[in-house]
Amino acid sequence: MQTSRTGNFLAALSFLVWGLLPLYYHQLPQADVNELLALRIIFSIPCMLLFMGLLRRPLPPIATILADKRSLIICCLASLLMCVSWYSFIWATTHGEVLAASLGFFINPLISIALGVLFLKEQLSSLQRLAVALAIAGIGYQVYHYGQFPWLSLCMGSFFALYSLCKKHIRYDALTSVTIEAAVLLPFALIFMVWQYVSQQSVALSSGLSTFLFYVGAAPATLVPLIIFALAISRTSLSMVGLMQYIEPSLQFILAVYVFGELFDSVKMISFSLIWIGLLLCSLEAIARPLRRRLRPI
Repeated sequence: MQTSRTGNFLAALSFLVWGLLPLYYHQLPQADVNELLALRIIFSIPCMLLFMGLLRRPLPPIATILADKRSLIICCLASLLMCVSWYSFIWATTHGEVLAASLGFFINPLISIALGVLFLKEQLSSLQRLAVALAIAGIGYQVYHYGQFPWLSLCMGSFFALYSLCKKHIRYDALTSVTIEAAVLLPFALIFMVWQYVSQQSVALSSGLSTFLFYVGAAPATLVPLIIFALAISRTSLSMVGLMQYIEPSLQFILAVYVFGELFDSVKMISFSLIWIGLLLCSLEAIARPLRRRLRPI
C-alpha cells in the first residue's frame, strides 16, 4: 500500500512538472528550435549519467547493450520518433501555440488506443470505439471551420504514441533506453552545433550567458520528470498512470488560455469538448474494469 501511494505521488509529480514546462520555454520566445533541440540532446548525456549515478543504477556494459540487437534497433527508431515529438512541442511552446501542445497530448491516449488495435491486435470496447470516433469528430470539426488540419497537435500526439509503442518492445530498463536514445542522436547534434558556431549563425552561443543557460537547461528540465516517471512506473499501476496523464495537458490548457492569453474560440471549445468526452468515457471504463473483476463471483 505504501509503495502504491509513493508511486501515485511520483506519477502525479512527473505529469505536474511536464504540464508546467511551457512556463520554462516561455522564457525563450521565438527560440531557434533546432539549437534548442540539439543542446537538449547534447546535455542529456551528462544529465542521465549523473541521475544514474545518484540512483546507483549504472549504465550496463557496452557488450550487454550490443547483445540485445533488437532492443538497440528499436531504441534508434524511438530516438527519431521522440525527436520529432519534442521538436513539435518545443516549437509550440516557444511560438505561442501552447493550446496546440495541449490538444496534442489530449489526443495522444486515443491515438495510442488506435495503434494498439493496428499493431498489438488489441480489441476495442464499445466506449473506446466511441471515444476514438469523438476524437475524429473533434478534429474534423476544426478542419471544417478552419480549412486546415491541426498538424502540430497531430504530429505531437501521434509521434509520441508511436514512441510509446516502441518502448513496449525495448528490453533495456527505462534509464538505459533514454540514455541510448540521446546517444544515438548525439553525433548529429554535435555536428549541427559546430556548424552553427563556425558559420556564426548560432543564437544560443551568441546571445549571452543567460540565454545559453536557458537553452542548456532544457535538458534537465525535461529529463527530471522523465526520471520521476521512471521511478513511479514500477511503484503504481498502469491504470493509475493512465488516469494521471491528463494532468499534463490540463495544466498546459490552463496556461495557454489564462496565462498566455491564447485564443480559445467556440470552434476550439466544441472540438476540445468532443475529445474530453471521449477521454472521460475511457477513464470511467478504466476505473470500472477492476471493480467489475473484484465484484465478479468466483
